[in-house]
Amino acid sequence: MKNVFIWLAHPRSGSLCESLADTYQAAAEAAGANVRRMNLSDMKFAVDYDGFSDTRALEPDLLAWQEAIGWADHILIIHPYWWGAMPTRAKAVLDRALSSGFAYKYHRKGAAWDKLLAGKTADAIITSDTPPLIDTLIYRKPGRRVLRNQVLGFCGIKAKHILQFGSVKLASPKKIQTWINRTRRMGQQAAS
Repeated sequence: MKNVFIWLAHPRSGSLCESLADTYQAAAEAAGANVRRMNLSDMKFAVDYDGFSDTRALEPDLLAWQEAIGWADHILIIHPYWWGAMPTRAKAVLDRALSSGFAYKYHRKGAAWDKLLAGKTADAIITSDTPPLIDTLIYRKPGRRVLRNQVLGFCGIKAKHILQFGSVKLASPKKIQTWINRTRRMGQQAAS
C-alpha cells in the first residue's frame, strides 16, 4: 500500500485546483493508498525568506509539510500558474521547507549534492489561463520545467506526470470533465 501526500498549493479554497485534488485523493484512496493532504490555504507561516542564511525555525505547518513529504512514497503538487510560476505562498513553502539537510545536502567541496528525497515519485497538475501549447512553444514551459528539474529532480524525486491544464478561463464544462477524468486516472495509478 502506497503512502500518497497531496499538496494543494492554491492560496484560496474553492478553486478548480481543489476539485482536481479532491478527485485525485478519492481515486487514490479507492485504489488502496494511504493519503495525507495539506491545503496551502490552511497553512500558517511567514512568507518572507532571506535566503540560505535565514536560520529561523520552521513554523508547525512547515514542519508538518516536511513530515508528510518524508512519509510519502508518492507526492501530488497541484497549483495555479500565475505569471509563469506557482503562487508566492506556494513558492515560499518550497523556499523554506525544502531545505538543506532535509531535501538535499551539498558536499563540502565542489558543486555536487546528495538528493535526500531519492526513491520518491511525484505528479504535478498546473492549471492556467495560458494554453499549454502556447506555454510550450513560446515560453518553453517554464513552470513544468522548473518543477520537474529544479525542484523535484534536484531533491531526487522522480517526476511521473507533470501536466498543465488550460486555458481554464476558456474551458467548456466538457473540457474540464476531461481534466477531471485524467486526474482520476492519475490518482488510481498513484496507489499502485
